[in-house]
Amino acid sequence: MIWSFGPDLQPVLEVEPGDVVTFETNDCFTGQIRSEEDLVTEIDLTRINGATGPVAVKGAEPGDSLVAEILDVRPVEWGVATLIPGFGQLIEQVRSPLTRLFEVRDGMVKMNDRVSFPAMPMVGVVGVATDGEELSNGLAGQHGGNLDDHWHGAGAKIFFPVRQPGGMFAVGDMHAAMGDGEICFTGVEIAGEVDVRFDVLKGKQATWPVTELADRWLPHATADQYDEALVLVSEEAARLLVDEHGFSTEDAFIFLSVACDAGVAQACKPAPGGFGSIARFSIPKIDACPAPFRI
Repeated sequence: MIWSFGPDLQPVLEVEPGDVVTFETNDCFTGQIRSEEDLVTEIDLTRINGATGPVAVKGAEPGDSLVAEILDVRPVEWGVATLIPGFGQLIEQVRSPLTRLFEVRDGMVKMNDRVSFPAMPMVGVVGVATDGEELSNGLAGQHGGNLDDHWHGAGAKIFFPVRQPGGMFAVGDMHAAMGDGEICFTGVEIAGEVDVRFDVLKGKQATWPVTELADRWLPHATADQYDEALVLVSEEAARLLVDEHGFSTEDAFIFLSVACDAGVAQACKPAPGGFGSIARFSIPKIDACPAPFRI
C-alpha cells in the first residue's frame, strides 16, 4: 500500500500487457471507522486514502499511455460516510463531525429504514507515478490520484499518461456509491476487491487521465477552483478532438458546446489543505470521434 504518488515508486508486481490483477483495497479510513460512534476527528489522518500497489506494466515508457480496464468492483457489505468539520458547501448548516453507517447488500445501499438506493461501486484513487512532484493520495493531478470519478467502476477503461517506466499503477479508496460533486467530501467509503486488466498504448497520451466507457469518453482536468478546472478540461478535450480526430479548433469548441456535457467529479468547497476540483467532459462516441485516441 502506498500513501502518495511520486517519481520513485517501486513495483510490488510486474505484469505483461493483457494480464489481469485483483487488488484488495482498504476503505478510505483504513478501517479506523467501523461504527457511528467512530468520528473522523479521532483517527490517524496520516492513514487516509491508501492505494494498493504499485504494479508495473512491461513495455510502458514515458510518452505512452498505461491502460487500466476495470473489469469488476466488489465491495464488502458495509461502509461509512462522514461529515468533516470545515469541509463542504453545507458545513455551516449541519452538525459535524458525524458518521453514518451504510449496509451494502444485493446491489443496494441502505442509508436508514427510509432511504436506500442502487449501489454503484467505483474507485476514487487511481493513478500512476508522477514526473517529479510527490502528491498525497488525497490529491488529484495529471497522474490521476484522487479523481473520485463515479464512472470509474466496472467497464471503465482509463488511459494514464506514463511518466516513469512501467507506469507504476495503484488503486484504492473504493466507494459503494458517490454522487457527482461529492459535496461533503466522502462517498460511501468501503473496502473490497478490484479486477484490472492492463495494456499499453504506445506513443500516445493526454495531459490528464482519460476514461473510455461504452458510449462516451471523458477527459479530466484538475485545478484549485472548478472554473479553473473547467477551462483546463475544455482545452484538453478540444486538443484531443483536434490532434486525434481532425477537428478544427473552432469546430471542436462548438461540438463541445452542442453535443457534450461538462461535469464535475469533485467540488467539495470549502476544502482546507489545498484539495482541488476535478472537471470532466463527456464526449459521445460517434464516427467522427469514437475513442479518445485514433489507433
